[in-house]
Amino acid sequence: MRRLGEYWCKRLHPKYVCEKVFRQIPLRESLKRARRRNHDFFITKNKTTLLQAADLVGQKIQYDCPGFLQNKRQHRMAGLAAIEIAQKASKIWRSLQVEWRHSIKGTNKNSKKSKRKERLNLSSQNRGSPGCSARNSSETSTSYGFSEDRSSSSSQSKCWQDIYNVAVKWRQISEPCDPVVWINKLSEEFNSGFGSHTPMLLGQSKVVRYFSNHDRALDIAKTNINETKCANNSQGVVIDLSDPGKLQKIMNAGSCSDLYSIVGEDFWVATICCSLAFEGKRLEGTRITIQETDKKGFDFAIRTPCTPSRWEDYDAEVTEAWKTLCDRYCGETYGSTNLDTLQNVIDAVLRITYYWYNFMPLAKGSAVVGYTVLLGLLMAANMDVTGNIPQGCQVDWEAILSSHPDMFLNSVKPWLCPLIKINTSWKDYPDVSSTFTTTGSAIAALSNYD
Repeated sequence: MRRLGEYWCKRLHPKYVCEKVFRQIPLRESLKRARRRNHDFFITKNKTTLLQAADLVGQKIQYDCPGFLQNKRQHRMAGLAAIEIAQKASKIWRSLQVEWRHSIKGTNKNSKKSKRKERLNLSSQNRGSPGCSARNSSETSTSYGFSEDRSSSSSQSKCWQDIYNVAVKWRQISEPCDPVVWINKLSEEFNSGFGSHTPMLLGQSKVVRYFSNHDRALDIAKTNINETKCANNSQGVVIDLSDPGKLQKIMNAGSCSDLYSIVGEDFWVATICCSLAFEGKRLEGTRITIQETDKKGFDFAIRTPCTPSRWEDYDAEVTEAWKTLCDRYCGETYGSTNLDTLQNVIDAVLRITYYWYNFMPLAKGSAVVGYTVLLGLLMAANMDVTGNIPQGCQVDWEAILSSHPDMFLNSVKPWLCPLIKINTSWKDYPDVSSTFTTTGSAIAALSNYD
């Protein structure tokens, strides 16, 4: 199945995999005669409530850019996923908040005991008792929001992938023909660096969805070459571009054709993604590539390979970003309905989103999954995004073309924060996972419109 999945993601013809797939055991007659579960298609009160709420939430994922058309099915998918994420994250945070309260109580008790012992020791010293100068106070340290041994919270802090997998599951169901697959679940292609490919220019054709990012990506590529004095060819071999005259021509290049003629062959440069978890570390972002397609055109695109080593780096980064988010919300901020108090939580949600977009761990669908989780996490913290993404803005590209999470925050917060309002109505919604218990019920929910 993994090999079939790889060929599916690469859109290769099934004949290439036929030789390596063996005939399966025939289905039993009882399974052949199975009937669909009619109750999956019954519309109950709980389902109606969730579908109405999901339609309102899900439409907020829509990009107002050329080529991005309205899709009610995808909107409902995102809405149901965001609500389920809010419910799942809320349960996790509730348990972590209980741990935090216990850790604070334990710290207070220990501090009181220590003060008593200090007073006793001081009084003993004043009396001049023998051996009274030896202090035997036990000190315990706890980290904000997590127990010191992290035995119980470590499993919670690792669950960032479980949170995102809720949106991945709904995205897979919404369009079964799309290869929405975790790249590390692939075998051979994962080891060789399989990843996404998003073109801005194909030959002489401008890709309507992404061409608006052409000039910015070209400038970043030129700046990267000017700083590193090199690029990489299609085989990964370093191309020396340290000649001052050549660098000046590169900075003056106004198109892919100009830049390609100076470098002289197909090449790529990698963007930078600064780490917050590991001070001074710079992760590889995406690769801006220029390839000659024919005598009159170029493939100008971003390509994001996902090798095992890169996966480990980003897994550690997103894990730390998730811990930071839990840490900020599960302490004194927990349950707050004050937007000023929740600003640090908003920043933490945006930072985990930034690293997700640069990670690009799915063969397809990373963009919509990233923004869906953002909506769900804000909802779990009692915040609702009341408006749509502004015209011309593509949130995933803002992250991909930003070298530091603070740059991403500075570009997104000016329009996002005014849209955020306190809203706790989601707590009254029925539980999504209990309402849509089967794949059939989820498909029916995404296919039923008035």
